[in-house]
Amino acid sequence: MAASNTQQNYDKISELKAFDDTKAGVKGLIDGGIIKVPQIFIHPEALEKKTTNPKNTHFIFPLIDLQNIHINNKEIVKQIQEASETWGFFQVINHGIPVPVLDEMLRGAQRFHEQDIDVKKPYYSRDVARKVMYNCNFDLFSEKSRAANWRDSLYSVMAPNPANPEEIPETCREITIEYSNYVMNLGYTLLELFSEGLGLKPNHLKEMGCAEGLGILCNYYPKCPQPELAIGTGRHADNDFFTVLLQDDIGGLQVFHKNQWVDVPPTNGALVVNIGDILQLISNDKYKSIVHRVLANKIGPRISIASFFSTGPFATSRIYGPIEELLSKDNPPKYRATTMKDFFEYSNKKGLDGNSNLSHYKII
Repeated sequence: MAASNTQQNYDKISELKAFDDTKAGVKGLIDGGIIKVPQIFIHPEALEKKTTNPKNTHFIFPLIDLQNIHINNKEIVKQIQEASETWGFFQVINHGIPVPVLDEMLRGAQRFHEQDIDVKKPYYSRDVARKVMYNCNFDLFSEKSRAANWRDSLYSVMAPNPANPEEIPETCREITIEYSNYVMNLGYTLLELFSEGLGLKPNHLKEMGCAEGLGILCNYYPKCPQPELAIGTGRHADNDFFTVLLQDDIGGLQVFHKNQWVDVPPTNGALVVNIGDILQLISNDKYKSIVHRVLANKIGPRISIASFFSTGPFATSRIYGPIEELLSKDNPPKYRATTMKDFFEYSNKKGLDGNSNLSHYKII
């Protein structure tokens, strides 16, 4: 109750602007020695009970081994299909990206975020047309945003028209380019498995342009003095086809599964894969885009690298609706078709407000 009273007695927009003008992000607050979370970061979601009920931790988060994929194809397709239909999330090991590359990608992201603020400032922007930008909360000023997330991010467009190498910060330039090549190849493999899991030809989703666009988001979650008040990333589902996430060993990622929050266990050498809204839409609810979040933590920093697979910026006028081959009299379309431009504009305007993007497109 005290938090809500305080909420009414401060000028949120002025505080947001003052914070944003520093271009120092959340890390700047920590470097400044704060011991209390500023009001703009006090998140309603954090004030709810966040802990996982010890009685409900019997879930085994799906872990899929992609080794010998050509020999074990049917079994792997089945495992991915089941995980995509029930969890909307799974981890993959033996995915073809060497562990030293994963480790260096995490280090590269940390190097960027821990540079002197004067070195980072030129990258700070809210211009979505930029191919490389660093900021704190892309939806910081959204009217529907409930509170700021305890997180700084560096975003780079890597396909189909990637940022020029010199645009990417030198501290993580080489590894970002190398990692993006590896993760794109993994994305093609996953699309084949997703397609087969839907009973389609292996190249079906790739030919629909589901991996033409690739954006890489390097997230930095500083330690939080009052993690019970803040949230690393509020509850949301991704507005893409699918996401590949590399996380360090600190943890904090949770998936909303069977009406409760379940921890995604950090697994050395593994990558987390999750279904995005648009893959749920075109699969006509066969695959599920599941709500997830990241908790704030007294330990830090936590580093994660999210690779978002979508259409390229010049394919935003392409129309996507439920795939015809999946429809029947007993399985009519559950969503209206939309352009990617409309979907992205809607979800960006809506921000991370905790509500589903897909409900806007649902056929009632």
